[in-house]
Amino acid sequence: MTRLSTLLPLLFASGCYFSNGGGYKAPVKDFVPTVTWADASCYWDPPTGDFVWWFEADVGDGNGNGDVEAVFADVYDQYNGEWADAFELNWDGGNTFFSSWQGRSTKLDCEYYQYVVDFTAVDSSGEGPVYTLELY
Repeated sequence: MTRLSTLLPLLFASGCYFSNGGGYKAPVKDFVPTVTWADASCYWDPPTGDFVWWFEADVGDGNGNGDVEAVFADVYDQYNGEWADAFELNWDGGNTFFSSWQGRSTKLDCEYYQYVVDFTAVDSSGEGPVYTLELY
């Protein structure tokens, strides 16, 4: 028993560790994603005979943008404060998330200039801070 009591402290002092075969993995900090820039607008599209709304956001995540699960653009009526519509943006594989929508698929009015857009990025650790954009 004396040998074991001598070896155990040496084993732990040497930096060795016991493993279940999977190895030791240091804990990784999970950063929340942050929208660093965003823009939105509407334009007339002659080929479709309809307005098109587009939403674009640049997102940063300390764990890489592959960690981002979703980016949303929530549109509010600035005049009365009511929620108007929401859109999910698609990842381009880099830092940008983008989406465009035909005017007839939404309640938004392209000639109304009192909208506020809240952009939010979400990953497994939760929701990042909101990036607010006023449309004029």
